[in-house]
Amino acid sequence: MIDAGKLVREMQEMRDDGHLSDALLRYAVRNIAADDDRFSWVGVYLLDGEGKELWLHNYIGSPTEHAKIPVGTGVCGRAVAEASNLNIPDVSKEENYLACSPDVQSEMVVLIRAGADIFGQIDLDSEEPDSFTDDDEAGLQAVADKLAEQLAAERR
Repeated sequence: MIDAGKLVREMQEMRDDGHLSDALLRYAVRNIAADDDRFSWVGVYLLDGEGKELWLHNYIGSPTEHAKIPVGTGVCGRAVAEASNLNIPDVSKEENYLACSPDVQSEMVVLIRAGADIFGQIDLDSEEPDSFTDDDEAGLQAVADKLAEQLAAERR
């Protein structure tokens, strides 16, 4: 399970030392992936300036052909379109699923947002069915909120 409190503190220290969002995003992905073997793929997508497409920022896991995802497409695009986090216990039951790997069985998407402003998302895949818990979502949301603080500050 993710030690979100520790990760958020470390990210705040990075912010205090002057690191920008690029460094924080990479640090978050690396640490989330290292914290739990259930996560076979961990990545961050950022929403483009027009709010129409998600662009892959960085990830750990197998390469993906989904470097850009239109809003509304797949689990990632649907999360932005619905402005809500998604926990998909069985991706085979998703009509609009974009498969990165045939081994993925469950997926969680947690939005990086400040109020109504969506900056992007943290996307996790697992090769285990029904892999993600409410605690996972809460921990990822704390990390996403810290990332949103930095992204919002840089866009002012």
